[in-house]
Amino acid sequence: MASADLRQELDCSICLNIYTDPVSLRCGHIFCQVCIEHVLDTQEGSGVYTCPECRAECQERPALIRIIPLCNIVKSFLSTRPDQEQTGIFCTYCIHSPVPAAKSCLHCDASLCDNHLRVHSKSAEHVLCDPTTSLGNRKCSVHKKILEYYCTEDAACICVSCCLIGEHRGHQMESLDEASEKKKEKLRNVLQKLTTEREETEKRVQSLQERRREDQENAAGVTERVTALFRDIRRQLEDLEKRVLSEISRQEESVSLSVSDLIQQLEIKIDELSRKMRHIEELCNMSDPVTLLQEPDTGDLCDTEGRERHDDQIHGVGDLDVGLISGKLHTGLSDIITDINVWIYVQEATDILLDVNTAGNNIHISDDRKTASWSDINQKRPETPERFQCNQVISTRRFSSGRHYWEVDVRKPGWRVGMCYPSIDRRGGQAGIGCNNKSWCLDRYNNQYSMIHDNKVIKLPDNIPYDRVRIYLDYKAGQMSFYALCDPIRHLHTFTATFTEPLHAALCVWRGCIKISGRVGKWEK
Repeated sequence: MASADLRQELDCSICLNIYTDPVSLRCGHIFCQVCIEHVLDTQEGSGVYTCPECRAECQERPALIRIIPLCNIVKSFLSTRPDQEQTGIFCTYCIHSPVPAAKSCLHCDASLCDNHLRVHSKSAEHVLCDPTTSLGNRKCSVHKKILEYYCTEDAACICVSCCLIGEHRGHQMESLDEASEKKKEKLRNVLQKLTTEREETEKRVQSLQERRREDQENAAGVTERVTALFRDIRRQLEDLEKRVLSEISRQEESVSLSVSDLIQQLEIKIDELSRKMRHIEELCNMSDPVTLLQEPDTGDLCDTEGRERHDDQIHGVGDLDVGLISGKLHTGLSDIITDINVWIYVQEATDILLDVNTAGNNIHISDDRKTASWSDINQKRPETPERFQCNQVISTRRFSSGRHYWEVDVRKPGWRVGMCYPSIDRRGGQAGIGCNNKSWCLDRYNNQYSMIHDNKVIKLPDNIPYDRVRIYLDYKAGQMSFYALCDPIRHLHTFTATFTEPLHAALCVWRGCIKISGRVGKWEK
């Protein structure tokens, strides 16, 4: 009875189990450290913390005091009866006070303490096992005999009669221990994969957190430069300053929210993986093969598609769109200030001109070399290695450094605009811009807009027609962005690559015409 009383005194009032790392609050009540920390976490933000036992209140989160003597008492108590205490199964024959069971007898359907075990029958039919409450599951439901074998064909635990005269006769059999070890080995492999996946997921969370910090720093830098610009401009530009700063804040918030959402999803996934791992570890630690084998088969729990989906989401998070911010500044300032040497776009005198020597023979190039038009009349230009066989043309100018933009009027469907390397094929099916790994483009066919690179098509959800497109190039950063010049300016897509050759503007047309509008711009800071 003294042991039972001591056992009750060592129970945590939250989890109702023996203390694990016992700590106390200021009021003197004791709990498991994990249990009370969870309770305090749930009270976070309520403005007051309360003891689960006496409801004593505290305005600040209370400090937890570790009780080392009690920790030693718990260890000493468990060391005297470790297995018996943890099972929670008591002797069937000790009716006056609960006494932990040492073994269970499958023949008697009873659990026995150490004293009753000494006088228990030692005959072969009395099969003893670790303490359990599931004695009925240890016998065949048909023959009422003890389960001794595992049928690999039917994935079932069976008795000797099932092997000899039952429905499993002639099937492949294994001993319960052998089958249990095989399943444990499979579970260990799954556990290893889950461990690896959790580590990779944690690394992705760290990467996203770093990305969020960089985005915030970039936003702060852009805000500082824009603020410095407007300090030197007249009072009538204050409204424009507010619009630009608002755009920066919106983008920073949008990027930060996207990253935070991904982090939250990955943290949820980490919790789920940890839960699965704990369950598998519990299965691997089971000494009873029947219970283990009757557990549902876990299979391969690793979510490879989920990892790829999270990786795609990580790559899909956009950067701070400096191009869009600069475009707003340029539009607002162009009628007032013509030459401000700041980080906005500054127009250069050099035009983008189409290279007639590369134009296909069913494309007509205007005299000013700005417009490319479809023509059913063969232009009969000389065949040269530089000339495209398809309805395509590239610019004479090329870009191998810096940040630049150019614009195109695209009023009729049936075109592609983008950029390409000079080494792009000029003949065959791989010559079209977007149809290879040397070109990037925006395509409009009928009413569908798509982004294309290396023959991979990304369909855009917005099919509202627009008349002008702007292409931004940041060569060093490896970014090529496309915008629809409508009100407001709409970002369509950004390609990211490591550019290895100079880039030319490229046009393809098979209906109507497309025209390069204005001059090329150079993006300066």
